[in-house]
Amino acid sequence: MDSNAHNSKHAIIFGASGVTGWAFVNEMLHDYPSPGTWGRVTAMTNRPLSLKDSMWPADERLNIVSGVDLLEDSQEQLDMTIKKAVPNVETVTHCYYLAFKAGKDMMQEFRDAEAMFRRSVTSIDRLSPELVFVVLQTGAKMYGCHLLENHYLEPPLTETLPRLKQPYHDQLFYHPQLDWLADYAKDKNWTWCETRPDIIIGFVPNNNFYSLGTMIGIFLALFMEVNGKGAECSFPGSMKSWRAKSNDSSSDMIARQTIHLSLRPESCGNGNAYNVADHPDYETWETKWPQLCSYFDLHGVSPHPSEPLEVRSYISKNLPQWKKMEQQYGLKKGVADSDLTYQGFEYFLLTQFDFDRQYDMSKLYNTGFQEKRSIMESWGLVFDRMREAKIIP
Repeated sequence: MDSNAHNSKHAIIFGASGVTGWAFVNEMLHDYPSPGTWGRVTAMTNRPLSLKDSMWPADERLNIVSGVDLLEDSQEQLDMTIKKAVPNVETVTHCYYLAFKAGKDMMQEFRDAEAMFRRSVTSIDRLSPELVFVVLQTGAKMYGCHLLENHYLEPPLTETLPRLKQPYHDQLFYHPQLDWLADYAKDKNWTWCETRPDIIIGFVPNNNFYSLGTMIGIFLALFMEVNGKGAECSFPGSMKSWRAKSNDSSSDMIARQTIHLSLRPESCGNGNAYNVADHPDYETWETKWPQLCSYFDLHGVSPHPSEPLEVRSYISKNLPQWKKMEQQYGLKKGVADSDLTYQGFEYFLLTQFDFDRQYDMSKLYNTGFQEKRSIMESWGLVFDRMREAKIIP
């Protein structure tokens, strides 16, 4: 580990209430990788989030800062807003950018993503002379996985693959983010890296635009309530998706791996990109689904050829039953049918992601990171937290 890794540090996490951001804050407050590493943790959230609702531990090192609009006003005014809102911002050593403003207007989403990132990093760079490391989280879109039938890069997907060809290159906002960061960081005393998870599995205390773990947890809890323990639950996707190879990226492991990288600025900075995932070996839904169903006392089986299940339509059809469950078990209301969730994303991920896209994880593990997690070590923890948060019974 680099020599300064055990000095007390101040982390700022943009997008802290999102599916990955939540885990970063949680891991730091639980002293990952070791006690004394983190002296301050600033959690930047767009929507208000109380400590009680966050399910983070009560810790004097934590500051939750809500309501700073990263797109509002001039750069200088944003600098002033952050300076007023963030105690001891001048001591920030590590900046983790995980924020994302989802939208249905793709061009607006593109412009917002580029501007939010540029403005956030500029502010922290200007306000903190102690800055050591910046992380930008991108994802499997760097490999064109979102192109579905038009994807063309062959797995295993490795960080050395070239950028997407046109016209796809200019449609992906990660590219201008990365190009700006590479240029901006040239003459700085700090360094940076990029991390690339696939579909992120994690817990969110607030509703989230995309959270597959949340919706599958609700779907399976509802299915068990409707059909009883031991019922057969067919995979709510396609047979091609059932057999497609991929690596799960749980938010806890993304956080741990990213923190590990960011505490090694000399060896892991310099604009390096890293795949991040739970395990170097790929999985399929064929191996995962029976394990997920077993958590809910269900028997998971392959997709039904003539009567396929679909997560969103099943929840909608049985919403009256879910409302009864909210009352019966004292569950948090409005999660299953939240307006904040992008309707139908589950179909997209479980049916249309039907091709092999497994990662080459050797670069990350060659940095000295050793931990690996099984399917239920990752998914089971998400479901446990959902129960604790009264999202599922």
